[in-house]
Formats: sequence, structure tokens, C-alpha cells
Amino acid sequence: MKHIWAPWRIEYILSEKGEGCILCDKPKESRDEENHILHRGDKNFIILNSYPYNVGHLMVVPYRHVASLEEMTREESQEHIEMIARGVTALRTALAPGGFNIGMNIGRVAGAGIADHVHTHVVPRWQGDTNYMPVIAGTNVLPQALVATYEKLKQAL
Repeated sequence: MKHIWAPWRIEYILSEKGEGCILCDKPKESRDEENHILHRGDKNFIILNSYPYNVGHLMVVPYRHVASLEEMTREESQEHIEMIARGVTALRTALAPGGFNIGMNIGRVAGAGIADHVHTHVVPRWQGDTNYMPVIAGTNVLPQALVATYEKLKQAL
């Protein structure tokens, strides 16, 4: 059997999991770089996904804790879409992907990891970025560290 080592995961595994909502808690802290918050708007913020599907996987999140798209105000929704576009522009500038997957998982049965705080995933894609690892080993291989991705995108934003 072959092993893939991911020593950075132990910090998460051993950490205490607080109650509450991580998407509410992180923007309240004054640690944007450590929390990988790339940009703050009036109603939403852009954050790198800590468990990305691909390099540069970011999320646009409303500050207000709402579970679904239709619960957002017109102002929240409008800025949300504008920030998705801003994130796409930054990803194009910093990482030059060939395309994007953009979407929301609303509700646990739809695959939402954080089901009670709506957010939009923006996942950059490159020709040939999928390989046998997800199919055979159930593992994604990310060729760039989250901190390096943060630095590139922060500069692009």
C-alpha cells in the first residue's frame, strides 16, 4: 500500500472544534492573512477554502448568517455576484486558469459542508487538472501551498 503524507492536516485533526459558525467567526477576528480572507466588502467577503478542490479555490460569503440564497437582501445578493466576478478576475490574473466551476451547495443533502451559512464556491480549472488520484485513491493533489496561493491572489485583488 502506498501512502500520501499530509503533515499539515494534523493541526486541524488535533484542534478543538468550536461550536458556532466558522464563516461568521473568521471575519470577526483581526487575522485576515492567517484566516485567508482575501477581500472584504460591505456585505460579503472572499476567503480561500481551507480544504480546496483545486489551487485557488475560494468562496464568497455574506457576513450575515443566512442559510439560503433567497434569504439574502438585494444589497447582499448584488455585492455577492460582484465579488464572484472580482474573484474570477483575480484568479485569472494570478493563476491563469482555463475555466471555472462556480456554484452553491444549499442544504446538507446538496453537499453543503456548512449548511446553515450560504456561500459560493469559485474553483479554477486547468486543462488536464484531473487525474487518476481522485478516482483511484479518493485523493486530490494540490501543487501549491495555501499560503502561496493566498499571497498571489491577495496581490491580484
